[in-house]
Amino acid sequence: MKFLDEAKIYLKAGNGGNGCVSFRREKYIEFGGPDGGDGGNGGDVVFEAVDDLNTLIDFRYHQHFKAENGEHGRGRNQTGASGDDLVVKVPVGTQVLDEDKETLLADLTEPGERAILAHGGNGGFGNTRFKSSTNQAPRQAKPGLVGEERRVWLRLKLLADAGLVGLPNAGKSTFLSAVSRARPKVADYPFTTLYPHLGMIDHHGERFVLADIPGVIEGAHEGHGLGDRFLGHVERCAVLLHLVDVTQDDVAAAYRQVRDEILAYGHGLADKPELVAVSKIDAFPQELVDEQAEALATAAGKPVLQVSAVSGAGTDEVIGALLDHVLAARQERRVAHAVGESGDWQP
Repeated sequence: MKFLDEAKIYLKAGNGGNGCVSFRREKYIEFGGPDGGDGGNGGDVVFEAVDDLNTLIDFRYHQHFKAENGEHGRGRNQTGASGDDLVVKVPVGTQVLDEDKETLLADLTEPGERAILAHGGNGGFGNTRFKSSTNQAPRQAKPGLVGEERRVWLRLKLLADAGLVGLPNAGKSTFLSAVSRARPKVADYPFTTLYPHLGMIDHHGERFVLADIPGVIEGAHEGHGLGDRFLGHVERCAVLLHLVDVTQDDVAAAYRQVRDEILAYGHGLADKPELVAVSKIDAFPQELVDEQAEALATAAGKPVLQVSAVSGAGTDEVIGALLDHVLAARQERRVAHAVGESGDWQP
């Protein structure tokens, strides 16, 4: 299955039905009067987040979405049927942006969450609505209103608890495959990973999702390599794991390259908690690994973990550190949710 995380589509809500001009024509009723019904309302275009989708590939082949029009009113005060809403199903984590690609219209982060993106037009009034003591036989009715139409961008941001970042060939995919059942492509050339992968990790009875994204190189924010668009998939993570290949000639420069691109990307990504680790430590003697880790710690200004996905050395320590951040973030969300439901927090 192909992975697509961005798509532009056209939405058109249903038009309202026209009101009806009609008069009663029944035997023995001398003054029948108006009996034209109202038109039905047009259907809305509704987006719904669902669990069983993880890509926007469907929107590459189906780009026009139109809701049903309302029916026209009829005689005998019959109101036209309203048009059915069109429900568009999207993956959880989808953002809907206006045509300018900047204005956020909806952010669907929970399964079953819905948002109306185009409202249907109201049905027009039939001539019964215009009856009065001075106008007992109105011959006027209102047309239905036109439904909203718009072009929007869909942008998928995967929902993961933790994210992997680093230069190409830093060992991110190998690490993900070693600690989860995910099977991303692993090879000895750059940009093996062309789209994000998710892996479910179980650790001491707790479970969290780890995301692996394509490697970021210097100048990614200017479009170099695969660009920086995939950084959006780790925006929602509670913590980032920055892997640096221990075999790099200059681990400090490798670290700064990625951090500079994260800072240039913005969107609060640079403010997220970050764990730093040297990877592939099985390739060097321990003394050299310690030297590289010390140089990296000086550049990063924080302790550096050591890990080898091949031998398994250090993986438990790294996963445990990630889990601590994930659990802390979950607790913060629970507290914020409780405060939101019960008002201001009281000790």
